[in-house]
Amino acid sequence: MSPRRARAAVPTPVSARPARAPLARVEAGRTVADSAAEMAQLVLPHEANVHGTVLGGTVMHWIDLAAAVVATRHSRRPVVTAAIDGMSFRAPIQVGQLALIHARLTLVEVSSMEIRVDVDSEDLLSGERRHTSTAFVTFVALDPLTQRPTPVPPLILSNEAEREEHRCALERRQARLERRRGQKN
Repeated sequence: MSPRRARAAVPTPVSARPARAPLARVEAGRTVADSAAEMAQLVLPHEANVHGTVLGGTVMHWIDLAAAVVATRHSRRPVVTAAIDGMSFRAPIQVGQLALIHARLTLVEVSSMEIRVDVDSEDLLSGERRHTSTAFVTFVALDPLTQRPTPVPPLILSNEAEREEHRCALERRQARLERRRGQKN
């Protein structure tokens, strides 16, 4: 073997390698529809309480999963749940019914994203649907190397309904920040 080949076979020490550039902010915005998610879950007996309806914690788990999909689709980064606001249960979902979960972005800040998640039930035999719960979940995108918050693409609002939801999301964000300031005092 020639000396040249022997030298080429020796790996370059990590300290001699050029440093990786930090991830640049993705400037191209994405629409609400680009990241929206829909899920369906059949309610089974092991997910029910003694009343034969789905456990609230199970619904919250489904909401968190759907919101995580939306946040990840939008940011294309690892994400973590930062807050769940306004969780309400309006109607139960019975064993044997379908839970339909609809999630979409309402607000994007530098590294955080608010996702609205609506849950409906569907009786598979009659086709009857009803709204059962709504939650607003905030996620933060993380840099995959540093695990620190990282910027995400801006949100493009395509219609008046999205702009109105965005205005409401700004109000919820302001209330969240005020609650956080009040907790620190």
